[in-house]
Amino acid sequence: MNQPTVPSRSSSAERSGKSGSKGKGNGNGAGKRPRKGKKKLALVWLFFIVLIAIVCAVVGYLLVILNGERILNANINKLNLDKASIVVDRNGTEVAKLYNAEGNREFAPISTIPKVVQDAFVATEDKRFYEHNGVDLLGIGRALVKDVIARSAVEGASTITQQLAKNLFLNADKTIFRKGTEASIALALEQKMTKPEILELYLNRIYFGKGQYGVKTAAKYYFDVDDLEELELWQIATLAGMPKAPNTYNPIRNPEKSMERRSVVLKLMYDQGLITEKEKEAAAKEVYKPSKASQVDDKYLAFLDYVLDEAQEKTNLTEEELRSAGYIITTTLDTKAQTIAEKEFANAERFEKSVDEQIVQGAMVIMNQHDGSLVAMVGGRDYKAQGWNRAVKQRQPGSSFKPIIDYGPALETGNYFPWSTVQDVKQCFGDYCPSNSNRNQYLGAIPMSQAIKESRNVSAVWLLNEIGIGKGLEFANRLGIELGKEDRNLSIALGGLTHGVTPLQMARAYSAFANGGKLYEPHSVLKIEDVNGKSIYEFNEKPEQVMKETTAHYVTELLSGVVQKGGTGTRAAISGRTVVGKTGTTQAGIPNLRTSKNRDVWFVGYTPELTASVWFGYDKTDKDHLLDGSSGQAASMFSAVMSKVLEGYKKKSFPVPSGVQEEEEQKLDAVSGLMVSYSPETVSVDLLWTAVPGEEITYRIYRKEAAEQEFKMMAEVEGTTYDDMALLPDQTYTYYVTAYQASKSLESEPSDQQTITVTSGMETTPPTGEEGEETIPPVETGEPTETTEPPIEVPGESPSQTPTPSEGVPPPETSESPSPDIPVTEGDDGTVPLVGTFPQ
Repeated sequence: MNQPTVPSRSSSAERSGKSGSKGKGNGNGAGKRPRKGKKKLALVWLFFIVLIAIVCAVVGYLLVILNGERILNANINKLNLDKASIVVDRNGTEVAKLYNAEGNREFAPISTIPKVVQDAFVATEDKRFYEHNGVDLLGIGRALVKDVIARSAVEGASTITQQLAKNLFLNADKTIFRKGTEASIALALEQKMTKPEILELYLNRIYFGKGQYGVKTAAKYYFDVDDLEELELWQIATLAGMPKAPNTYNPIRNPEKSMERRSVVLKLMYDQGLITEKEKEAAAKEVYKPSKASQVDDKYLAFLDYVLDEAQEKTNLTEEELRSAGYIITTTLDTKAQTIAEKEFANAERFEKSVDEQIVQGAMVIMNQHDGSLVAMVGGRDYKAQGWNRAVKQRQPGSSFKPIIDYGPALETGNYFPWSTVQDVKQCFGDYCPSNSNRNQYLGAIPMSQAIKESRNVSAVWLLNEIGIGKGLEFANRLGIELGKEDRNLSIALGGLTHGVTPLQMARAYSAFANGGKLYEPHSVLKIEDVNGKSIYEFNEKPEQVMKETTAHYVTELLSGVVQKGGTGTRAAISGRTVVGKTGTTQAGIPNLRTSKNRDVWFVGYTPELTASVWFGYDKTDKDHLLDGSSGQAASMFSAVMSKVLEGYKKKSFPVPSGVQEEEEQKLDAVSGLMVSYSPETVSVDLLWTAVPGEEITYRIYRKEAAEQEFKMMAEVEGTTYDDMALLPDQTYTYYVTAYQASKSLESEPSDQQTITVTSGMETTPPTGEEGEETIPPVETGEPTETTEPPIEVPGESPSQTPTPSEGVPPPETSESPSPDIPVTEGDDGTVPLVGTFPQ
């Protein structure tokens, strides 16, 4: 009988293993063979998987290359086939071409482009340009890590070659497929062209803003430099910083941001060993001055710039794509209104004369409140394309902010009416002590209509304190003006804001008053169509009801008095038209400078047809650049422009909503029969008067000493008698009493005044009636100078110390939090500490 073979024993062991045996084998190693077999099998599978992966990668790479080469070969001649986009007005008439390829690019061979210029762009846009083959995998990896950390797409990774591929051959679709195609074209370009050739094409194709394509054209336009060898380092760095966002980093339009971006480029060049630290520091300090080539006379420039900004925001297209893709952009522009406004702003006689080359500036926005369309926009007297658009730059609004933060919110509560009484009494609110101007004495209890007509500061602050700061902030927010925690103080009652507001924001806010409380989004673009007539954007936003119709009506009623005789805005009146509005003036606000001159002047107003805001002031305010006049000059500009613009508009009237109450129904009778007498027993002056009919009537007692200019409220009582014990000997006191109904915020006209003198022996002279009293001076007629409000300054920093980044194009005047020592009113000798806590 034959012995079993080894394989038989192995098979037995395998069967034993399958049955779950844990034996160690037969001692000759047969038990280990299965594990070696499995390892070999795994290695075989791994080999084939890796092989397949390599094959797929190679095939995929070849497909990408072939796709890129296919696109490249089919479009290699499409180097300059851009079609100008067209802007038309509201009637469909062409008003501008956004891009003209024939005049905005001059080709520069790579041999004429200095190496430092090439290095600056490579260092900024793609520092591994000479190392990768069109797609920077390391850069993509770094970008992905940063995106993961930030949890959003914050980092781009396009190489110079990819940017060139996108600009030359692709549309604006921001999709993964397009990014893949962009990479494939980049790889194909690297196969067909040398690095210098790619860089040459890139530097001649790239967009530098303001319709300028290519580094040579941009050097001419921004610096008047024809030979690129003559460019200085700071100019090179400025140009190299622009491709990332030409509109944002344009040195004409945003000199401050351009300067910041230039510093970033210089640091990159320094970090990569291209320049020395001394060169970096010197180039960073240079201040840009607009070149002669950039100062081109043209029409509607501020409006067209705003159109471009809005179109970019609504479509997510770049400025370059909007300019050169053949779009038709239909706007809200009224060319007649725009021409009228530009002509008036070009009239030097409408502005004060400056002591030097820095002229008094101004801005104006005209808006149709019935649909939110922007009719016209002036960005400045000497506005240049993509320049410093003052219509969208922040300034301190002064009293023009009172309807937004004080009177509008109070009327919205339903507890106040235009005839409701407010207090015009010299007083402090905590540590905050506002004042009226020197020309305005304090009148005590006055109607709200009088307070706003004469722009009385104390009344505005008193009213905001009564309703609570929270209500004022919430109302302003509904009108599109969002204020932060740093503005939660009573100085906002007088327009003392941390960052200010823009003329556009003010026009928008007032448009809601003019439109029955309905607020539209201000817009300059109606629709955008591509070259095939397909609509890619159309304005269709609906209005929002941001306040009660009655509130809008009452604010309009209040503001009508401002333009009438005795108001601060009489110069805004237009013959044959209904005009309402509010003036605004802010003081110089320069430390250690006592002056009656002003920093900003405003008029914001509306008719039943249109709303407009006007601002005047200097771009850079210092002791030599302040306004001698007040808001009357802004009101005059409003009248000059709007009187001509409205000639083409049919006259309308403001609608009267249901639920409006008439003043006569809400008026309280004046207190009568006031008598005063001295009581030796109680050492007091006793007052007695006749009761006023009505429910829940209380009485307010006002007194002033002979040496005082204004009355102060002594007390509020329910009965018809009051004993004044706060007396001094040898003093003369004058009293009057008013009736007050808290439920309707109504206060009657003052009673007859009664005067009594307390002698040193505490004897009294007989009280006198109206013939012997010291009367309140009458309100001045004509056009009074309105109360002015303070600008907001950065604590510890004088506005005159603020650096100017460019001549004629300085930065906006913004600040951090309100300073506690800001003067509030014209002629106020004190300081204005801010209050910490207020009623909400």
